[in-house]
Order: sequence, then C-alpha cells, then structure tokens
Amino acid sequence: MKTAILSAALMLASTVAMAQKSNFQLKVDLKNFNSDSVLVYKGRNVKMDTVLVKNGKFTYSANLGKAAGYVFLSPEAYRGAGQFMFNLPCVPGEKAEVKGDAKTRFDISGSKFYQQYHEVDVLLENANKELRDYEASLNQRIKNGEAQQTIMTEYEQKAPALQKAKDDKIFDFVKQHPDYEACATIFEQFDDVSKMEKLQSLLSENVKNGRMKAFYQPMIDMAKKRAEAEEKAKKVQAAGVEAPDFTLKDIKGNDFKLSSLRGKIVVLDFWGSWCGWCIKGMPKMKEYYEKYKGKFEILGVDCNDTEAKWKAAVEKHQLPWIHVYNPKDSKVLSDYAVQGFPTKIVIDANGKIIKTIVGEDPAFYTLLDEVLGK
Repeated sequence: MKTAILSAALMLASTVAMAQKSNFQLKVDLKNFNSDSVLVYKGRNVKMDTVLVKNGKFTYSANLGKAAGYVFLSPEAYRGAGQFMFNLPCVPGEKAEVKGDAKTRFDISGSKFYQQYHEVDVLLENANKELRDYEASLNQRIKNGEAQQTIMTEYEQKAPALQKAKDDKIFDFVKQHPDYEACATIFEQFDDVSKMEKLQSLLSENVKNGRMKAFYQPMIDMAKKRAEAEEKAKKVQAAGVEAPDFTLKDIKGNDFKLSSLRGKIVVLDFWGSWCGWCIKGMPKMKEYYEKYKGKFEILGVDCNDTEAKWKAAVEKHQLPWIHVYNPKDSKVLSDYAVQGFPTKIVIDANGKIIKTIVGEDPAFYTLLDEVLGK
C-alpha cells in the first residue's frame, strides 16, 4: 500500500507511448489525479518522456535494458505546486498496475515481481510507522513553540532504538523471503554501508547476482563513496587542522586568496543560490555579521551555480560580506570535503579550523557567540 505524499513532487513509474518491443508495462488508474500529463524520469534527473493522462488513467511501456528506478511527476509538481509523490522500480519482463486514490492511498499489483513488491511495500509502511509518527510529534512540538534544541536532544536519545526496531523488522522479513527479487528494492531504505551489506548477505544467490543487481549495486557503491567522503571530512574539517588555502574570483572578477584574511576569524560559507536552506539562513547571517562587525569576516563560496545566478542572489539578498565563485573544475569542494549545503567552517586568526557545521543549524550562531562574544 502506497501513501500519497502531500509535498512538492509526484514521483512515479513511467508511462510512455506503447513501444513495439516493450518488455515492461504499467497501467495506472487513480481517483483525484487531476493532471492531464505526467513527466517521466529515470532516477531523479534523466527525463524520458511526457505521457498524457485522461481521467486519472494512463499507460506506460518501455523496452528496458535493466531494472531501474523511475519517477513520474505532474507538470504542476515539477514546478513545486504538486501534492502527490510516487516512485517505482521498473523491471524488464514485468507488468505493474497502480490503483487507488492519488490523495490518500493506492495499491501496486501485477506480475510476480510486483506482487512481491506489494508485500515489501506493506512491510516498509509498517516498519516506518513508529519512527515516522514520533518524528511528526516532534515537528508539532516545534510548531507549538518548544525549544528546538530540547527536541533535538530528545530525538538523539530516542531515535536510535526506534531506528533499530525498524531495521529489525526489515531484516526479519528478508530472512523469511530471501528469494524475493523485490527485496532488492529495500536497499533504498539505507544509506549505511554495513546495513546494506547485511541486507545483501540475506538475499539468496539467485537474487543477489540476478537481474536486480543492476538496481541495488549502484546504491552500495554510492554509499561506500559517501562513507569515504565522510571519513575524509572528519580529517580535513577537524578542529586544529590548517584550512587549505585557495584563490577564487571575487564578485568583481579579481583574484581573492583565503590566506589574505589571515589575522581575522573567518567563516567559510559554502552555499548556492539554488539552496533553499542557504537562502533561509541569510537574514540570521546578516544579523550576526552586523552584531560582530569588525570582529570576523565571512567569505561566501558560491558552488554549483552559474555566475549570473550567483551575482543576482548576492544583489537580491543584499549580502554585505566577501563573495567568491567556485567553478566546476575547482578543487576547493574536494579539498574541504564538502558534502552538503550550507557548510560553514569557522577558522581562527592563525588559519586553523575551529569547527565545521553542516546545515542551517542554531549551533553555528551559538559558536559565534562563544568565539566572538568574549
């Protein structure tokens, strides 16, 4: 049983005009699905097609070379105005059917693989429920005005046990159904390499080395790369490590060298005009820049952006500190092992890292008060 997710995008398996040599077929029949078309994506980035929808119904067929995750979203959802999310692994030689209500719940059925997938889907719905309900209750408490730091402390204490209970339910299911090819889709639930390897070990040899390997192996490979990057980040972002020097172009097109700020406390702010959380944090950043004016400097490092969008964002949000542009061929992100945005690295007057904070975290401002409010 799938649950319609009321948020930004509709993620769905594909629907394309029937191909003569198609080896995968999907039929969708949803109430309260009012869009007249669906955009078809392979993964989240590769657009495959646009499919017409009539009265909530559409079909999709394709000649797949291997199993892959497909995503469907309505044009409205693509623009950020949609309210329905759905994704589906598309497997050669299989037929899937989706029926139900786009605003509430819908079922996935079809050939043998999708019958198994339905069981996996029900498992995950049940396994996730306790943790999901707990997180929802915390969000409500934050909305009601309870201190975010208090909530986070409680979450850090209670969440591990809930996560373990969820994982145990998943692993128990796979132990009971090692021959289910659909169990290979569970890898999407994990980002921890050790959990992925445990899941892999529970699969039968036929599933482990069969057609679904093309679906799950890239997830394991990506998780290993993330783990390596995190290990590197622990070393290069650690307190006391000398911040790697670099030279990038400032907003006027002149070379700007990080080491030119030696003697000042510096905040390296890795951000982008496309990053919602980065932009959301700018008012607070401006407040603190004014609060401790002259006591420190911010060096904004714009990443994964065009120069035009970078300059426009600096102008639009009236960001008064120093800005440099990080081009795609730059090594700066790699040298600092930046994995998410925003990432703020506080550097002392001698060029040594004090602390690295990822995300728009109140802890960053607490740190500035500790360092600059002396």
